[in-house]
Amino acid sequence: MSAHAASALASDVPAAAPGPRILSRPRFAMLVFAGVYPLVTALLYLVAPLTRGWTFWQQTLVIVPIVVVTMVWGLIPFLHRRFSAFLHPVRGPAAG
Repeated sequence: MSAHAASALASDVPAAAPGPRILSRPRFAMLVFAGVYPLVTALLYLVAPLTRGWTFWQQTLVIVPIVVVTMVWGLIPFLHRRFSAFLHPVRGPAAG
């Protein structure tokens, strides 16, 4: 068989498609931790002087809604946009 015929046959065979891109939960958890930790720390420093004398549950009642809103509409969308390739690595070819 000639080299031209062999290359023509090889080009007719579809290449193996890359596997699915699945969210890496450990990577996502690491990035969320890296974003939430400084947010919570900063909020504690900001809220503590304003809530001096309040019980712990009252202080967290002020902080938690701010953290949740920031995560849902700010941090998590930013992480998905900025780190999409890191969070969704290409897996090996799907077993068929």
